Amino acid sequence: MDAHDRATLLSGLSAAVPIWIGYAAVGVPFGVLAAQAGLGTFQIALMSLVVFAGSSQFIAVSLLSSGAPVLPIVITTFFVNLRHLLMSSSLALHLRGLSRWRLSLFAAEITDETFAVNLTRFRGASWDENKAGIVNHTAHLAWIISSMAGGLLGGVIPHGALGIDYALTAMFLALLVLQTTSPLIALVALCSGALAVLISLALPGNWNVILATVFSATAGLVIQDLWPGLSKDSRVAP
Repeated sequence: MDAHDRATLLSGLSAAVPIWIGYAAVGVPFGVLAAQAGLGTFQIALMSLVVFAGSSQFIAVSLLSSGAPVLPIVITTFFVNLRHLLMSSSLALHLRGLSRWRLSLFAAEITDETFAVNLTRFRGASWDENKAGIVNHTAHLAWIISSMAGGLLGGVIPHGALGIDYALTAMFLALLVLQTTSPLIALVALCSGALAVLISLALPGNWNVILATVFSATAGLVIQDLWPGLSKDSRVAP
């Protein structure tokens, strides 16, 4: 390995370290919950390998635990992961010239965290596909290892111990707070939550999540066109 390759590796690894730490904190609780839902260690590892989307994996395990059929699980996780299309498209602007299979591989390993890290660094002149790939691949490996570790612990940790059963709720509350950057997003979040509760009182199963998501997202798009000021990032000074 020459000096350039060593520098590339170190740059990618240093950027990925915070993601590894975060994934360890979330991946282990996911593995515990998945094991308690009846998944084996190999199944947990396979889900983390193929899906690699923490929020949708938590949702899938939660729905499996409640006895939901396959179709609502697939549809719900599909809508949750739609944002990956936008993230992939945004990063593709910095990866012009790559072949389709390499772009597909890169897109398959994009998460909220790897997207944020890579996008920030792509805006500088020194970041490239190799460094971004190191971030993606090592983050993916950290997620697989963390979820497998949680799966192995799932059999020895009592259900609900240490607040593990609250991990899903806590994670989504944290994500919601971080993503609530404008009055419009707050309005859509409140609307979707209230609507999901109301629909659950009228319809059996887990369709309330799907219907509330579709309706609230559509209403948010309409409101954004009518009142653009509501979508202004409240963290940015006028």
